Amino acid sequence: MTDIEHLYRCFVQSCGITTDTRQCEAGMMFVALRGANFDGNSYAAKALELGCSYVVVDNLDYAVEDDGRVLLVDDSLKALQQLARHHRRQLKTPIVGITGTNGKTTTKELVAAVLAKKYHILYTQGNLNNHIGVPLTLLALTSEHEMAIVEMGANHPGDIKELVDIAEPDYGLITNVGMAHLQGFGSFEGVMSTKGEMYDYLRTTPQRSIFLNVDNPHLTKMAEGLDAVTYGQTVEADIQGLLTACDPYLRFRWQACGGEWHEVATQLIGSYNLDNALCAVAVGHRFGVMPEEITNALETYTPQNNRSQLTITAHNRLVVDAYNANPTSMRAALDNFARMEVPHKMAILGDMKELGEHTGAAHQEVVDRLADCGFEEVWLVGEAFAQTEHTQRTFADVEEVKAALQQFPVEGRCVLVKGSNSMKLASLVQYL
Repeated sequence: MTDIEHLYRCFVQSCGITTDTRQCEAGMMFVALRGANFDGNSYAAKALELGCSYVVVDNLDYAVEDDGRVLLVDDSLKALQQLARHHRRQLKTPIVGITGTNGKTTTKELVAAVLAKKYHILYTQGNLNNHIGVPLTLLALTSEHEMAIVEMGANHPGDIKELVDIAEPDYGLITNVGMAHLQGFGSFEGVMSTKGEMYDYLRTTPQRSIFLNVDNPHLTKMAEGLDAVTYGQTVEADIQGLLTACDPYLRFRWQACGGEWHEVATQLIGSYNLDNALCAVAVGHRFGVMPEEITNALETYTPQNNRSQLTITAHNRLVVDAYNANPTSMRAALDNFARMEVPHKMAILGDMKELGEHTGAAHQEVVDRLADCGFEEVWLVGEAFAQTEHTQRTFADVEEVKAALQQFPVEGRCVLVKGSNSMKLASLVQYL
């Protein structure tokens, strides 16, 4: 079996690492992972044909004898994770770990934009935030990177512990804790416990610290005993922020430790993004980014991937937030949309997934909340919404919505599009 030292020497000699033969390039290392419906070991020979310098396999049947390019390990996934941690330890790059129920990807992007004003950084691309994505992110580190921002996601208890044990972050932040993935976590307390695994790890080393939203009582309680840079709307926060407008773009001002106020006009939709922006301010301030550079980074950042994006079509204005949905983020989106001072509001809402036994109650709560929002029209999409008590128009799936929009086009509206990614509501943009 290949030990970690030999595996690392081979990795250093490679020009990159991949788990997908569609991404293989000459000189790379290919790691053969297994899935429910595939065995990456069967692609090892193809990876070598495509020019990979090394392949990592965990099936003896694919370990070609006397071929130094084939590295046999007990478990390819574990080997990938151990390799990533070993690489991280060699470089000793300062790492900021980010997790949370909502806003972690937007926060990661904002923190990266701010830190990039002063440092050469690496940060998680897309949503590669799981037990495979985190190691691949770490293995992209080079000696040229001065800092790294690593996003960490979770669906089950123990997920964050697994990821922090791999990444070993020096700094941590939890954006918030809310009702999401309850099918895996079991309860809100399960969510708090799992996200809190970030804090549990950081407590093990005195030199490590966190960035804490002091307006969040759950996080404040969870963070007891930790060294923290605080942010929030309260005057006691190290970084204080105040909302000045959301029409529909978020505008706010911030100050550090009671100092000069700085005005920021973002391209973010939703007052709920204030916490995400203040977190980025706190991280930037902690690492010496100048206030004007922090402000510039926040003002020039443009959201992507259907996360709180304002889209203006030939017929309507759309607030597209269709990447993910859970009771906490749905409530925030509805409240923000209700506060927006725009005429002719319409909402197209899709089912929230992975809520388990809480599915019925969570969707009924959304429907009940709609009664106070004052929207001119609401379309509900999916089986879970269809089973609630309401008077709104319902659709089985996104294809039914498309057919309705083609038959009866919607014009002159401001439309909120919100739902879990699997509902595919983002595909409605071209029909609106």
